Amino acid sequence: MDEVDDVDELGPIDWIVIEFPGSKFNGQIAPALRDLVERDLIRVLDLLVLKKDADGSLEAFELSDLDVGEIGEFQDYESELAMLLSEEDVTSLAAAVEPGSSAAVLVWENTWAAPFGSAVRRSGGQLVASGRIPIQAMLAAIEADEKEEAEGTEQLAATEGEN
Repeated sequence: MDEVDDVDELGPIDWIVIEFPGSKFNGQIAPALRDLVERDLIRVLDLLVLKKDADGSLEAFELSDLDVGEIGEFQDYESELAMLLSEEDVTSLAAAVEPGSSAAVLVWENTWAAPFGSAVRRSGGQLVASGRIPIQAMLAAIEADEKEEAEGTEQLAATEGEN
């Protein structure tokens, strides 16, 4: 990983755990991730693979532990990773993974947001709250709005039909 001379220049750091039931990968993630990195939108800080057996036993692998056939394009990130996750972090994250599945744990810096974050810090501001709305919640809200709108339209049409 490139050294950062000034912590003030860092963007927000995010993480995700992506589960693959039955440990089935299709190879579409690496090119999408590479695109984000090449466009300087993110910088991958840590990436590891978890394998949870049917009995719940867990194995965690850094990219260097896996062969090229298992990780494909992800091998290119190995020399740049910061290895930020502790054993305790990995154990905690693995609790979300179902037995008989594999998961990828990804930690990244949002480099696109670094200039804004730096400007906020230089102006004396500090982040006091942050959040993320899961896509599933967003889709449910849109669906609920559409249903409410459709019901309102039906009710309006029924009312107009009475007049």
